[in-house]
Amino acid sequence: MRDAIVIIPTYNEIENIEAIIRAVFALKKEFDILVVDDNSPDLTALKVKDLQEEFKDRLFLEVRKQKSGLGTAYIHGFKWCLEKSYQYIIEMDADFSHNPKDLERLYDACHNTEADVAIGSRYSNGVNVVNWPLGRVLLSYMASVYVRMITRMKIQDTTAGFVCYRRNVLEKIDLENIKFVGYAFQIEMKFKAFVRKFNIVEIPVIFTDRTKGESKLSSGIISEAIFGVFKMKIKSLFGKE
Repeated sequence: MRDAIVIIPTYNEIENIEAIIRAVFALKKEFDILVVDDNSPDLTALKVKDLQEEFKDRLFLEVRKQKSGLGTAYIHGFKWCLEKSYQYIIEMDADFSHNPKDLERLYDACHNTEADVAIGSRYSNGVNVVNWPLGRVLLSYMASVYVRMITRMKIQDTTAGFVCYRRNVLEKIDLENIKFVGYAFQIEMKFKAFVRKFNIVEIPVIFTDRTKGESKLSSGIISEAIFGVFKMKIKSLFGKE
């Protein structure tokens, strides 16, 4: 068992899953992979099971009964990883929007420096997003500005989903009490680490929009972020974070 594992949540990622798994396993630094699949109709999980024959003891699969949200998929993965001996647990998308080569940079930030949380940041060094329409770039960027204003976190990319956590961070965060289920989950996790005074660093990365498969972003996810963040901050002021 390696000291680091990459959690990849999937729903209908049959077009990407084999390529992303092979790209991670081709890296010089060895990572294990946990795929958390929400019973994808396109049989993503079946492809992962086939690949497990080739990557025994490195590729793991958890299949949930139904699509239940990105946040709950990661919580499921976090709990699974904490039952093992992994010291570094990394979130990454299946669609190559996160460059697998940057996994080593996030790992190094936590393993070789005092970082407790390393964020693959789109906005810490300008705006590094490829193939997104301008409207979505503005929505994402302004969402991070809004979150910084409300929470006072000194993080440029508060909604980033490419993150490495030291084990002790996840052990200290009450995973049972995570409220957000969509992309706002990423904000809540960073906020909980922030209020517990963990050292959070941002590593500049280039985010490239998917070329295969469909985006899971919806208006409900956006609403959760806008209204949920304000509520989360209010609760923290009264010691109910």
